[in-house]
Amino acid sequence: MSDEREGFALQATSFDDLKGWRDDDPSSLFETMEACCRYIEDTKPYRTGALGLTAQDLLPLLHAAHGAKVTSAADARTFFETHCRPFRIRRTGGAPGFVTAFYEPEIAVSATPDEEYRHPFYRRPEDLVDLDDTNRPVQLESGYVFGRSRDGVIDAYPDRREIDQGALAGLGLEIAWAKSKVDVFFVHVQGAARLRYRDGSLGRITYAAKAGHPFSAIGKLLIERGDIERSAISMQSIRAWLADHPDKVDEVLWHNRSYIFFREAEAGLDDGPIAAAKVPLIPGRSLAVDRLIHTFGFPFFIRSEDLRHLDGGKPFERLMLALDTGSAIVGPARGDIFTGSGDLAGELAGTVRHDADFTILIPQAAAARFA
Repeated sequence: MSDEREGFALQATSFDDLKGWRDDDPSSLFETMEACCRYIEDTKPYRTGALGLTAQDLLPLLHAAHGAKVTSAADARTFFETHCRPFRIRRTGGAPGFVTAFYEPEIAVSATPDEEYRHPFYRRPEDLVDLDDTNRPVQLESGYVFGRSRDGVIDAYPDRREIDQGALAGLGLEIAWAKSKVDVFFVHVQGAARLRYRDGSLGRITYAAKAGHPFSAIGKLLIERGDIERSAISMQSIRAWLADHPDKVDEVLWHNRSYIFFREAEAGLDDGPIAAAKVPLIPGRSLAVDRLIHTFGFPFFIRSEDLRHLDGGKPFERLMLALDTGSAIVGPARGDIFTGSGDLAGELAGTVRHDADFTILIPQAAAARFA
């Protein structure tokens, strides 16, 4: 099966040909598959991506997971071998896939602003509306999925610069205030955070919506300007450059017009953050994918020979679930690996920029359509 518009094809393969499969232990995925099943059946099905796999295609696998007897890594692998067929994702032209990583930061905040804590995290504004082909104004490109509605007229929402300069001031949308505009920016990039208040209490915020403008990577900007070498680019090097050039912070951050709004999350802090698939993320086993192509909940086997610092010096070879998405995650073989919460997870995530092989596992009944 191929999709020329997206520039890729699926190539049937076998588990025996999946290098690293026999060394993986995917047993931690079963609880999350059950949570996906509950969400699909009790709330609503996940949106179908351009590949054509639906939540109904996924449900037989999720139902089987509920009753599976899994007591070992071998049991878990046998389950997927029984219920799925693997298909490698081949990009047109033979280019490899690519992975980065994301994490849940922990940020010091205040419930009230002062001279030290003055950079807010905002809730979704009331005048922000979802856009689709039925209500998107002609002056906005098809990539705009949010806009502003005023007096019955829809237009573009204020961007990062306008919001930083006070476009939302006085509306009572603030959840909490942080010390650093750069910290707020990187929480926007990650899409979630733990908030540590001054009294020691902890909260959590997660993605609610965005202003609608396209994401523009500031790392790419710094490379193109010659400020950071391409080989040295990472979250850590970007943060260091911004710390060394405080007079350039606004200029660089405003290059990314995209702006994220949050909601307070009720999930316990013992669980991972709840992202786009509406189930807790599993550190090291959750993957953000291009939602326009792929459907949440499907398993992907990701292998990267050069990505070794996430797995004790061994190549990264893991079965993961597609549970999130992101503005920068574009393409059929493009993924973002969730590394966990806190500073250590951030250190791991910040240096992941590696080629990778992508194999999607398709439940047996649906696999016949792609063979």
